Amino acid sequence: MGVPKNKTSKANRRMNRAARYTISGPALSVCPQCHALKKPHSACPECGYYNGRLVVEQKKSAANA
Repeated sequence: MGVPKNKTSKANRRMNRAARYTISGPALSVCPQCHALKKPHSACPECGYYNGRLVVEQKKSAANA
C-alpha cells in the first residue's frame, strides 16, 4: 500500500482540493429548429419545440406581428 513519504502542507492540500471544485458554465445544446442555445432535454425557450414537435406555445410579440 502506498504511503506518503512526507507530510503534505496545508497550502498544497487546499490547492489540490480547490482545483477539483471549480465552477463550470451551464451545459448548452443547439436547437435543431431555430438554432438557438437551450438547456439539454428541455423545450427551446425561443421557438417552443422539443424533440421535433411544438410543446410550448409562444406569445406573438409586437416585433414579430
